[in-house]
Amino acid sequence: MTEVCGIVLAAGEGRRLRPLTEAVPKALCPVGNLPLLDHALRRLTGLGLIGPEQVAVNAAYLADQVVRHATGRTHLSVEPDGPLGTSGGVARLRKWIDGRGVLVGNADAYLADPLREPGKDIAALLAGWSGDTVRLLTKPCRPGETGGFSGNRFAGFSLIPWRYVAVLKDQQADLVGTVWRPAEAEGALELIGYEGHYLDTGTPALYLEANLHAAGTGLADPSAEVTGVAVESVIGAGARVAGSVTRCVVWPGATVAAGETLTDVIRAPGGLTVPVG
Repeated sequence: MTEVCGIVLAAGEGRRLRPLTEAVPKALCPVGNLPLLDHALRRLTGLGLIGPEQVAVNAAYLADQVVRHATGRTHLSVEPDGPLGTSGGVARLRKWIDGRGVLVGNADAYLADPLREPGKDIAALLAGWSGDTVRLLTKPCRPGETGGFSGNRFAGFSLIPWRYVAVLKDQQADLVGTVWRPAEAEGALELIGYEGHYLDTGTPALYLEANLHAAGTGLADPSAEVTGVAVESVIGAGARVAGSVTRCVVWPGATVAAGETLTDVIRAPGGLTVPVG
């Protein structure tokens, strides 16, 4: 089998998630009390891709936070002039990739398969791969949804042969235009269905939905102090909930005061509250 390395794309600004991402990069926003970046890295670990020789992370927006979080665990690629897009980010890592195939994951992808552990849930992407085709992890398009690939939508991970990586340009561009569509045109695109739950967490509504899916009936960090009521919510490390929260995400270190009643919101430190609706 062709040797494969992994890249997690974590350079994005997360504009649709503002104001949550004004102080925290999208890749470090927590889902189920685990930063999105760590969800992706755990999935690569489940495939046996571990450490700076096998796993890379790119960073641009609030790059110092991503670098600090991932140092020692991954090879780091900083884009100092701003995000280069999914294609430019991979191209900048060409020397590190060095002839290998590359499994590329978006940090903002939330995946959960109740029947398979992270890594094993996307192992079909690698199974029997020739090293010549581009593979996309996909889910069926939703009713009324246009675009996609033969009635399917991208689900967060793609597998790219070295022959495509070798000609990518170190400039702003996205993989859909430089790799996926060209591969589709030449009959070299394979679609691999994902059997679990997938969400792009790019908006507050989808971000909350991913957290609520991860929470189940409720999830609270052991260091959180909950003296009020928390229903179907995620309560982060060191958070304090004296009021009432229903279907909410309370970030690490955030506070919900006595007398406050929150529903379908994200509460961040400093009293920042992002409603979803």
